[in-house]
Amino acid sequence: MNRRTFGTQTLLGLAALQTSISGARILGANDRIRCGFIGIANRGGQLITAFEQNAEDMELTALCDVDSKTLEQVHEKYGKKPFATKDFREVLAREDVDAVVIATPDHWHAIQTIEACKAGKDVYCEKPLSITIYEGRKMVEAARKYQRIVQVGTHRRSAPHYQNLAQQGGDALVGRVTMARSFHASNHFPNGIGKCQPTPPPEGLDWEMWLGPRPSREFQENIAPYKFRWWELYSSQMGNWGVHYLDAMRWILGEEAPTSVCAMGGQYAVEDDRTIPDTLQAVFEFASGRLMMFTHSEATGNPMIATDANYRSLGEMELRGTDGTMYVTDRHVKIYPERGGRFTDRKPRMEGKEFPGTPLGDIERLHAKNFLDCMRTREKPNADVEEGHRSTTMSLLANISLALKQRLEWDAKTETCIGNDAANALLHYEYRQPWKLEV
Repeated sequence: MNRRTFGTQTLLGLAALQTSISGARILGANDRIRCGFIGIANRGGQLITAFEQNAEDMELTALCDVDSKTLEQVHEKYGKKPFATKDFREVLAREDVDAVVIATPDHWHAIQTIEACKAGKDVYCEKPLSITIYEGRKMVEAARKYQRIVQVGTHRRSAPHYQNLAQQGGDALVGRVTMARSFHASNHFPNGIGKCQPTPPPEGLDWEMWLGPRPSREFQENIAPYKFRWWELYSSQMGNWGVHYLDAMRWILGEEAPTSVCAMGGQYAVEDDRTIPDTLQAVFEFASGRLMMFTHSEATGNPMIATDANYRSLGEMELRGTDGTMYVTDRHVKIYPERGGRFTDRKPRMEGKEFPGTPLGDIERLHAKNFLDCMRTREKPNADVEEGHRSTTMSLLANISLALKQRLEWDAKTETCIGNDAANALLHYEYRQPWKLEV
């Protein structure tokens, strides 16, 4: 056996060992990746569309949803060819599934992602990555332990114009950035998600499975299928929208984690059953010397950042530098020059600039494509699980600050709140049996 043959045989042997340990199939350049989708209503359906735009790289082999009516409807669309089940564990047990796409409510993400990694599946998990900070760290540990590709659904990381901004850096584009802010506004006054009395769950919905690790309770129409995002046990708008913008701003500015967080807000105007605020302001301070803010407003819906002549917001994010201000959306990037104020020269400090954006449909297609490509190369995806965890942590810290009505000092290395037992007690919760978080 010559050196070249020995090297080839060794690599093949290692690959075979890797497959036997993880249970994963070795993907050739021409192999279509077999995907199972867990949670296929609303966002799950949108992700199926994004992945199917990469049909040359993937095939849909399994569908899962706790609502049999939703499952049947989607299953019929595909001529009942994919495997269909209400139990995600049956998807993970299948040999004809290489990867799973998880679009279930937030409180399910950790268990399903970790179990998928243990089963040798790569994972695309919708944002927010987790509902507790402890869960997020365990998801990172699982991805690394089982050598899995885990892409988080912060899809802006696959948009060319956002990648360009991150490569150049916010400070290089507009001078020293000391303040960055973003918002989500939608006027829900007066009735919001409404008020409902408990009822038996609709026929076909496995309500106990929907609740999963969360406490048992009666079904309400304004919780499932989508309105769970206004209930703190299952989600939050800080996580739903905040993670997107905080992730993008953190990326563009090259920040890893804040050192302190303070959030304030409440249910000030909307009369409904929600357990999260209709008005919230979260402020994050970084050791580098800048503030980052996210505003959630559902009592007023007009734009909160500068607008154009048609009263459309110039940006979903605003990065304020010493030389200019940058407004960023999926549609475009616009940079306006700063002028000196008191005691300084009033001339413009830079020229205005504008860059085209990336259509949302293209962003989601590219994000799915990046995940599929990384399954072959085994390189970290654009929105690797560690990055998703860091950005999700920011939103979850804001929720803890809001719950305690306290400013929190954050140690990103130990992932604990400094000198605050009450806050650290909220980094996780006790799961309802039989569900466990085991890496």
